Amino acid sequence: MRSVRADTGDREDDLRAQLSLSVIEAGIGAVLVLAVAMGFALGVGPPDDRATQLDLYAEDAATVLAGEPPRHGGSTRLAEVVRSPDAFDRERAALERRVARILPDNLMFRVTTPHGAVGYRKPGGVAVGATTVTTAHGDVTVRVWYA
Repeated sequence: MRSVRADTGDREDDLRAQLSLSVIEAGIGAVLVLAVAMGFALGVGPPDDRATQLDLYAEDAATVLAGEPPRHGGSTRLAEVVRSPDAFDRERAALERRVARILPDNLMFRVTTPHGAVGYRKPGGVAVGATTVTTAHGDVTVRVWYA
């Protein structure tokens, strides 16, 4: 089938199809967006929820200890524990029992003060959550890990 152009009189094939440039650009754009989306979906590994959860456990334990009244003197239990080496020695066992009650049974812990530490030694190669609370007499660091 042939047609004649009215303005010039030239003959062209009607069977030849042409895509408009905007349709081609839209197709390339869609492929590019899909490729980027797949890169994000497949290229990113899952987050390490264990470390985040452990940090939250450590923060919770420190918050509870920082809010508890002292047993003998000071403004809080943590302030009492770090007040002096004698106060730490007196409160060591009570602090260890209290932290063990605060945390779930599947967690191990270590609380470090300027005058000593209570809890367990951390084994190598395990994920650890930690937080530090500043008191008037020094910092107290709570570290937790899965047993």
